[in-house]
Amino acid sequence: MAGEILMGALAPHPPIVVPEVGGREVRKVAATQEALRVLGHRVAKAGPDVLVMFSPHAPYAREGIPLLEAPVLEGDLGMFGAPEVRMEWQVDGELLAAIGEEARARGVPTVRLGGGRRAGAGPLLDHGLAVPLYYLREAGVSCSLVATGISLLEWEDLVQFGRAVAAAVASSGRRAVVIASGDLSHRLTPGAPAGYDPAGREFDGRVVAALREGDAARLLALDEELVDRAGECGLRPLFMLTGAVEETGLRPRLISYEGPFGVGYAVATWMPPPSWPVRLALESLAHYLEHGVPVEAPREVPREFGRRAGVFVSLHKAGELRGCIGTVEPARASLAEEIIYNAISAGTRDPRFPPVTPEEIPYLDCSVDILGEPEPVEGYGQLDPSRYGVIVRKGWRTGLLLPDLEGVDTVEQQVAIACQKAGIRPQDREVELFRFTVTRYH
Repeated sequence: MAGEILMGALAPHPPIVVPEVGGREVRKVAATQEALRVLGHRVAKAGPDVLVMFSPHAPYAREGIPLLEAPVLEGDLGMFGAPEVRMEWQVDGELLAAIGEEARARGVPTVRLGGGRRAGAGPLLDHGLAVPLYYLREAGVSCSLVATGISLLEWEDLVQFGRAVAAAVASSGRRAVVIASGDLSHRLTPGAPAGYDPAGREFDGRVVAALREGDAARLLALDEELVDRAGECGLRPLFMLTGAVEETGLRPRLISYEGPFGVGYAVATWMPPPSWPVRLALESLAHYLEHGVPVEAPREVPREFGRRAGVFVSLHKAGELRGCIGTVEPARASLAEEIIYNAISAGTRDPRFPPVTPEEIPYLDCSVDILGEPEPVEGYGQLDPSRYGVIVRKGWRTGLLLPDLEGVDTVEQQVAIACQKAGIRPQDREVELFRFTVTRYH
């Protein structure tokens, strides 16, 4: 079975974003911290076999790209005052070797670095690896790791190395997530760590625009003098990532950007383009938050969506529900209108949550469930919480629960939750039961 790159990411690595390091100062990088939690959830949801990470602070080799070779990579954040933040990750040595072979076949030199600072230890994880891994581990990611440093090779060589990563992943059968660790300009403000240069903001603006507009490849056209003046550490890892995802169809989506300490921190994910229902839902909510009125329904829609149906729109942030509203039966003139209005309601009218803000949109994950026709059932034997949603009804009280929800594993749980939502006692035997199928778009 061919392997694949499931997603990519750009992750900054300021140690201050780790609570054990930053303490109260973490609030100054709240946007980055929240974005890293969103990233962690998305990686966990993808379920990779291996992480491939490029760090500008790993051991450096001028003559080629360093491959960190050891059974285990381990380290802590002791040099930043938090020795208790300790981690170790198993290395996928087979994939690491395959990447080296593919790179050499493409004329890209690599350097194999093993050992460590202590006898018997693998290479210590630098903070460029440890900070993003902190949030991945927090989200439950526990796969193996392949890590590399960077080199002063030509930019095109770095892209070629990324292509080598993609080829090695494909031949290995692994499901991989590729992560470029890097900060943007270190010269954004007077007093910044690397001194101030107005080119810093220009550089960050161009990178952020490329990520926001989904065209990271144009980073290769950046002026080298601008890059030098910016004092960044993330561009070379980004070039490597660009090569890795070049043929995957994954597109960048900027989650956050801020520069509170004179250093630019950007978090972005490379993921498959959203399906038509999800794109319509997110764009509709964003339009409403900006303009205060619903967007006009599109006149042309894909053929499979040219009907009417009930729709539920669910919003999550870092794995936590942020809003969910829907209609059991169609209430609008078209499926597009159903999605538009339910997306707006999920974001602004779910009584369990405060309204979504415009700044939250990039942090949100959205699913759209298009409902089939409900059909009555005679008992629990005709229900299946992984396949069917359930509707409970008694008089004017009605409750609904969608299928295939995390933590809902039995029919009894499913019916009890639906009854609770309707204000019906689960043990009430006079309840009418209905089941329905859904087509779910993530």
